[in-house]
Amino acid sequence: MVCEGFACYPDRMNQSRLILGIDPGLRHTGWGVVAQSGNRLSFVGAGRISPSPDLPMAARLLVLAEGIGDVVRLHKPDEAAIEETFVNKNAKSALLLGQARGSAILALAQNGLSVAEYAANRIKQSVTGYGHADKGQIGAMIGMLLPGTGKLAADACDALAVAITHAHHASAPARRVG
Repeated sequence: MVCEGFACYPDRMNQSRLILGIDPGLRHTGWGVVAQSGNRLSFVGAGRISPSPDLPMAARLLVLAEGIGDVVRLHKPDEAAIEETFVNKNAKSALLLGQARGSAILALAQNGLSVAEYAANRIKQSVTGYGHADKGQIGAMIGMLLPGTGKLAADACDALAVAITHAHHASAPARRVG
């Protein structure tokens, strides 16, 4: 495996599938890629896409979509998964998050990936064993489950948690769209 910064490139001959996890957000959209070979998971890469808050909404959504497209072209994942939008008390925040999430899903579909969706509590339960874990607990578990991740932003850790959840719960490799 060759590593450069936070990106590692596994030997694809020995990997059954690469999974891209997305933690959507307007300020920061986290992404994380894991390789799954049987029951074994390994870290491939992670980061976040952070559009300027000074941009108009349409431009921010475009930055997110283009950034996700760049990640897909770089890592060539076989499947993708995204965190579902949770309904919170602030309807405006939920709607804005939904726009970021829609931009991410569209970018994944445009790049030929099927997209699985997982609730936040299911992701936390899958990674930490506790459905109401905080970001610190998720980050600590990511470090244990995926050695070599280094210090990552919380959004990137959350995206890796989405990918891990998909690896544990997807019954069979998904088919590419288109």
